Amino acid sequence: MIINSLSYFRSHWTIWTILGVAYKEARWQKLYLINTLMVFLLVSIGYPLHLGLSVFKNDTLADDLKNLTTFVTCLACSIKVTIITFNFDKVYEMQELLKLLDARVSGKDETYIYSQLRAQLRNILIIFITFYIPIAIFAEMSFIYQEERGLMYPAWFPLDWKNSTRNYYIANIYQIVGVSYQLMQNYCSDCFPAVMLCIISSHTKMLYKRFEKIGVKETDDAANQRELEDCITDHKRLIELFRKMESFMSLPMLIQIAVTAVSICVSFAGFIFFVTEPMNRAYFFFYGIAMPLQIFPTCYYGTDTELWFGKIHYAAFSCDWVNQSRSFKKKLMLFVECSLKQNTAMAGGMVRIHVATFFSVLKFAYSLFTILLRMGK
Repeated sequence: MIINSLSYFRSHWTIWTILGVAYKEARWQKLYLINTLMVFLLVSIGYPLHLGLSVFKNDTLADDLKNLTTFVTCLACSIKVTIITFNFDKVYEMQELLKLLDARVSGKDETYIYSQLRAQLRNILIIFITFYIPIAIFAEMSFIYQEERGLMYPAWFPLDWKNSTRNYYIANIYQIVGVSYQLMQNYCSDCFPAVMLCIISSHTKMLYKRFEKIGVKETDDAANQRELEDCITDHKRLIELFRKMESFMSLPMLIQIAVTAVSICVSFAGFIFFVTEPMNRAYFFFYGIAMPLQIFPTCYYGTDTELWFGKIHYAAFSCDWVNQSRSFKKKLMLFVECSLKQNTAMAGGMVRIHVATFFSVLKFAYSLFTILLRMGK
């Protein structure tokens, strides 16, 4: 079985290249820089700007809510991808650490864990595709079935698109192309942390198995000490990889958590009370469902990673340490003391990237929803 964790990031690299983020991979730097600036100005700045200038200035309340939810999400997406661009060197550093960890995978138990990784990553991809497709479909259908000439998303344009067919097509093409870029930005900023944490969790499980095998078959003390030192080195690399990943996703994840709570509240308020058209209601329903699913994989694997890091010291004492030399036992005890420190991913240094945080976001969204109900009464 070929062990190559970098293969799971091919889709991310393709999208990063299109978005102008992977500047080191470009052959023609000047042309690529022009592409990067165009995407940044027309999409990262222009798209949320043309939505934001129309907030609460639309003809109906349904349009206002649709405009608001889309604006908040697109603004957050642009901020996240900007932060990622400035921190993109960390991706190269994480890849180098993954190569070193992949080289250590051996044996049936570790290979089996690695084979399970493919299924887990496929599930992550299915989750993201599942909530992207219905939103896109119902946004398009609500646009198609409009009685009057309108846009896919209520927004401001410097062109008179209502009275000019040419301007109308220009406005709609810009929105379709722009939202496609925004979806790609969102996919990379939200899917990459979940995939990376999933891989870190799997490598931690494999290290657990590696520790357990020390001294079981090998009787040579020097060989056992070398294997222990190699496992300790693997643990250091995993911690370094985890810390780099945490710093890479810290601010983007904090932004996404805040946006998720607001978007859930507004979407379901619109779905239940303010929107009557079937297509718009379906759009708000799926939008409200999709927003929490966007952060769930990252929160889940953040919890899983924390759990397996917390088990490593048990694995150390599961090896045949009793029959080893005094030097071996000293090294093992020092490692166990160091491994007792809890490793929890934090968003913005304030919020845990954890399943408990996911449910806290849902509770907060519900609290905002009840406040809106009382204000309405």
